[in-house]
Amino acid sequence: MELEIHDVAFGGAGVGQHDGKVVFVPFTLEGERVEAEVIEQRKSFDRAQLRKVTVPSAQRVEPVCPYFGRCGGCDYQHIAYPHQLELKRRQVVQLLERIAHISDVEVLPTIASDSSYAFRNRITVHAGQGKIGFFGKNSRDVVDVAHCAIAIPAVNDALWELRTTGLAEGRHRTLRGPAVPRTFTQTNDFVAGVLLDFVSSQAVGDLLVDAYCGSGFFGHALSERFKKIIGLDWSEPAITAARETARSHETYICGDVGEMIASLLRDEQPQTVILDPSAEGVDERVTKALQIHPPTRLIYVSCNPATLARDLARLREGYHLRAIQPFDMFPQTAKIETVAVLDSYGPPTGASL
Repeated sequence: MELEIHDVAFGGAGVGQHDGKVVFVPFTLEGERVEAEVIEQRKSFDRAQLRKVTVPSAQRVEPVCPYFGRCGGCDYQHIAYPHQLELKRRQVVQLLERIAHISDVEVLPTIASDSSYAFRNRITVHAGQGKIGFFGKNSRDVVDVAHCAIAIPAVNDALWELRTTGLAEGRHRTLRGPAVPRTFTQTNDFVAGVLLDFVSSQAVGDLLVDAYCGSGFFGHALSERFKKIIGLDWSEPAITAARETARSHETYICGDVGEMIASLLRDEQPQTVILDPSAEGVDERVTKALQIHPPTRLIYVSCNPATLARDLARLREGYHLRAIQPFDMFPQTAKIETVAVLDSYGPPTGASL
């Protein structure tokens, strides 16, 4: 079938319509006419495979990587990098409007990576079917990969060495670049640094609660900014790692964030709270506690703008949304890192928890 693509949805697929039904086609761009074949039918939409681009977009470029389209690592190598940034900003806008009904706050331009290739300081490769590489697109089959275009040279050197020595069938291995400072535990060192600067510039007061703190990325990096830092996370290995490099005014607690947060907010009354959850977003118990015992400033760092929008809808009644800033932590992919900054209106009358 022939389709005209009118948008690119969050997740990376182009959006078209056929016989009144929405069709998602990966590796396409808005404004393109394409030939595609339906591979999955759902009640409200179909998924299709691109067969041919008959009218290409001016934003279409030649992918750098010979594995693109087969390897599951990248989604956007066919898109000029400046347009990738605009697509991601637009997708955040659309998700906020559709899920949270937020349209009165400007989503700032996406902050770019200093390099759109050779930025990843670590990758995880798998061994299967006699190959070493990455899983295929929507598949558990391993695509044999000799060089990753989005990994830094040191990581590709490690990949070459692993391919020489071998990896047992069914196993995986994380390959890392040279050691970086303790505050830089993210995959893209440059964007992680810019994100930290932004979060630091938005923080207020002397006491920080860092919820879903992991191994202490924000707490360690902002240790000179605050007189007291309390980090919470459910992962015992992450909390152990955070404690190993903690300073005297940093405390890291392992447990259920949803269970711990209410009493901590009530007793400590932090001026700044950072939320940095997984892609699933924030536990509803956490958003409830934040409404009853609101900090002066809430900084939500999200790796999934869809769950960010859901959680902002829960928080909107008690907070003023000051800023939405996307960051391109993962160029050439559909992933979007977004920071939302909120100020509380103060505790609700008669609040208790």
